[in-house]
Amino acid sequence: MTVLEPAPISMGDVHSPIIELRRYTLHPGRRDDLISLFETHFLEGQETCGMTIVGQFRDADDPDAFVWLRGFSGMEARRQALTAFYDGPVWRAHRNAANATMIDSDDVLLLHPARAASGFTLPRDRGDLALGSLPHSIIETVTYRLQAPAEAGFLDFHEEVLAPLLRAAGNHTIATFASEHSPNTFTRLPIREGENVVIVFSRFESLHAQSAFARALRDNPAWRAELPRLETYVLAHPIVARLSPTTRSLLR
Repeated sequence: MTVLEPAPISMGDVHSPIIELRRYTLHPGRRDDLISLFETHFLEGQETCGMTIVGQFRDADDPDAFVWLRGFSGMEARRQALTAFYDGPVWRAHRNAANATMIDSDDVLLLHPARAASGFTLPRDRGDLALGSLPHSIIETVTYRLQAPAEAGFLDFHEEVLAPLLRAAGNHTIATFASEHSPNTFTRLPIREGENVVIVFSRFESLHAQSAFARALRDNPAWRAELPRLETYVLAHPIVARLSPTTRSLLR
């Protein structure tokens, strides 16, 4: 079996043309147990198999949700890396402990950067982040579930109309991703297929700053005036998640 070298991480690089956004529903009180396994075993365990663990998070509004992101250089690289990890010694040693924390692990979206330069930019390396304190920052994700692929007008509408209003209200977008419709190359792990989404990632200095932004946006008449047009693109109201990075998350 070919084991890929981990993707290099250097300052200013935009990472991972393929991303998995994974949201797990956990048994009550077990989230910190799973995070401990991640921080101790699964970060380097996966990266040595050829993937980049972009970030892992507590959902600030759901105590039993764990959200994480991992990236790949392509779909074939994804197949090779996942095969190496899930057939390898790290997962074999710790899978029972990890699975015991989970109720559901199948809420997974496969994504690619919506534009050529809209992927993540990560720090130089993970370092020994375990020695630091938890970051206060919040990574906000807004998931737009679309009636058609993003290229059918929504991305232009978001960039030209919505994004300036979001910035004016205090938003700092760090990445924008859209659904990747390639066939699942690792069928042992299911993904949500047949969906059209755009997910906008933004960073706030604190939960308070994100809450202030949300209030400012809600009270902005210019934003409210664009909501009817937004509704022509989406199947339902956008889903907002407020994610608190763990100690060793690269995205923070």
